[in-house]
Amino acid sequence: MAKYDTQRPYAASYLIFRRGSQVAFVLRQHTSWMNDHYGLVSGKVESGESFTQAAIREAAEEAGVTLTPEQLTPVLVCHRNEPDENMVWVDMVYEVTDWSGELINAEPHMHAALDWLELDNLPDNVIPSVAAMLTAYQAGQTYLDYGWN
Repeated sequence: MAKYDTQRPYAASYLIFRRGSQVAFVLRQHTSWMNDHYGLVSGKVESGESFTQAAIREAAEEAGVTLTPEQLTPVLVCHRNEPDENMVWVDMVYEVTDWSGELINAEPHMHAALDWLELDNLPDNVIPSVAAMLTAYQAGQTYLDYGWN
């Protein structure tokens, strides 16, 4: 009988909220990872959740907006290796151009701000894996391996 590795990758949903040429980013603070770096609205898929359900939940929790599944357009899957953390992730990235409500920093205890940044002129302090995802997205790629040798 074949033996299987019982370590499974984590799953996360990422949201590219687009407003013309701008994308919404949260500036991380007071967390255990990548403080003072910009990331997308995102989060781990919880037990019993789909990628879509997690994306809708994270949009409400982090940005204070309501989404329906029809407002989520899957644009990229990323198989991400984070060797410094001994973690592997499968990330589903959605583009969102329509939502209900106004995007706000709904988690000020975890984010210093929610800012709209120009996609073609991002600052140096974007989380490296997120920058790679956005580069792939802009190039029209639908799959990205990140962090693998």
